[in-house]
Amino acid sequence: MKKTSRELLQNPQALQAECEILLKRYSSSLKASAKSRWPLLEQRLQQCLPQLLPLYLELYAERYDCYYHLEQLLKNLAKAVAQRPDYLLAEDEAPQQWHKSATALGSACYVDLFADDFAGLAARIPYLKQTGINYLHLMPLFKAPEPNSDGGYAVSDYRKTMPHLGSMSQLSELMATLHAEGIRPVLDFVFNHTSDEHRWALKAKAGDPQYQDYYFFFDEQEREQYAPWLREIFPEIRRGCFTFEPAVGRWVWTTFNSFQWDLNYANPEVFNAMAEEMLFLANQGAAVLRLDALAFVWKEAGTNCENLAKAHTLIQAFNAVARIAAPALQFKSEAIVHPDEVVKYIAPGECQLSYNPLLMALLWNSLATRKTRLLTESLQRRFAIDPHCSWVNYIRCHDDIGWTFDDNVAWQLGINPDHHRQFLNQFYTGQFAGSFATGVPFQQNPVTGDCRVAGMLASLTGVEQALQKDNPQYLVNALARIYLLNSVILSIGGLPLLYMGDELGLLNDYNYQQDPAKKDDSRWVNRVKVTAAQLASASDKSSLSGKIYSQLQQLIAVRSRLDALGSGSTEILQTGNPHLFAYRRQLDQQSVLCVVNFSEVTQAFSSLPASQWQDALTDTAYQAPNLMLQPYQVLWLTPVS
Repeated sequence: MKKTSRELLQNPQALQAECEILLKRYSSSLKASAKSRWPLLEQRLQQCLPQLLPLYLELYAERYDCYYHLEQLLKNLAKAVAQRPDYLLAEDEAPQQWHKSATALGSACYVDLFADDFAGLAARIPYLKQTGINYLHLMPLFKAPEPNSDGGYAVSDYRKTMPHLGSMSQLSELMATLHAEGIRPVLDFVFNHTSDEHRWALKAKAGDPQYQDYYFFFDEQEREQYAPWLREIFPEIRRGCFTFEPAVGRWVWTTFNSFQWDLNYANPEVFNAMAEEMLFLANQGAAVLRLDALAFVWKEAGTNCENLAKAHTLIQAFNAVARIAAPALQFKSEAIVHPDEVVKYIAPGECQLSYNPLLMALLWNSLATRKTRLLTESLQRRFAIDPHCSWVNYIRCHDDIGWTFDDNVAWQLGINPDHHRQFLNQFYTGQFAGSFATGVPFQQNPVTGDCRVAGMLASLTGVEQALQKDNPQYLVNALARIYLLNSVILSIGGLPLLYMGDELGLLNDYNYQQDPAKKDDSRWVNRVKVTAAQLASASDKSSLSGKIYSQLQQLIAVRSRLDALGSGSTEILQTGNPHLFAYRRQLDQQSVLCVVNFSEVTQAFSSLPASQWQDALTDTAYQAPNLMLQPYQVLWLTPVS
């Protein structure tokens, strides 16, 4: 009799017995697929099948063919183990806590914008190593139709790359080279949807019922069981979350764009097929997979179809699959949702890494308001996560800046969240009097007026305005803001992530406005081409790029000497001064107190618990109880015994 996941979880002995029965039943077919690596696979299955089985049953136990699909999944895992390169097998045996190191440093780039193609990127590895990068996110590079690619997030083939970048075999060689150079490659796993030109979608359009079940096709009545509860993601581009497909004569679920069809994970064939694609990417050398749009992957009628319980079950099941076939593989959560929902995806058995959109948004908020109350209160409640996991702390990315914070915390501080978001939009698009920022609005809602903001780091912090106005003091302040932001993501705890080009202070690129394929997507303003001359300017400290790069390098060098800034714990502190932000990093006997002044005015900090301190960034000595921080000053204080 088939047991439910709940029955198995409540009875560990029954779970173990069920797993042993399944291994005996499937062993002959699994041996054939795993070949010489069957002993390794058998050992991993004995260890990890008790985690995978209840998750798979939670998703699919109601299906009469559940165990048939489970067997097919395990065969796919056996094939993946057999095909895994030797150098990755060696990494599978090592503990995966590299992201806790004080030298861990990430960067993200589009291959074509940073280096033209895979060969060009290989040639720029010395620059990456010079900068200290040891985690490299290669932005979407899989085959996607043009112009309907959504920047590469409408994948039409997970096993082919964009031709202008090179072939999949060249990508695999590049990733092996990156591993050999101590750089972990990161790829996107776009698993909520495919392009409508993916072979599964094409078969669905052709009338194949098997592949129509890979997606959601509804008539009008069925669609209305879902539509009223769903929010619009890109209201400027399209309204609603469904698109009528003439070839099928029904509506298809399209959360993001009409050409991106949502996958139906209630169908175990979809889970198995995507697990196979995931393991293919892992075997090409991906050390981390960024789980794109993971909050949307499970659908249930009468809900908003975001952050549902089975979305977590699904990701945990993918994680259990990885532990069997590619144990070194790590998952990074891309959940740009309410802060309380973001943290739910972070766990050793779910996502070991997660973007920290709350920190990102509130750093920009504090720069605009010169106040740190919302930043401090929010992080005191939500920064702590499982000590085996890490935040990925970023200032901005390839995308836009959305004003993620908890409305309840804002109200408690006397801040109207709706009005405040309107202020931030106006401030960072240069519409607010006295703003230093030069950003552009993205996805402005024609009904609510809400939008998000796009722009390069230097433009948003005031460099672009300072150069336009030829104002030396403006430039001093802008460079100080960049230093301040970099100092926080490097010291607060987690893996700091730079967007390539920001380390050189590159400005907005407005040429997208003349490109018909890009002009309606303002995010291209911060997807800037990086030239060889610009990279060379990093070594010229008399140039603006050289100054910004040099400041960053100084922060990176000091951080590498302070172990507490790697795997240490983080305590967010109240400073007693609304313009200051402070946090303590602690590892064994080493303590680092970080204090940041978010204003252009000298501020007093009088909460020093010890009497004598030394700033690790400048080697300056400070005496308690009173300490004055200059405009935008950053201190990494260590106690003097």
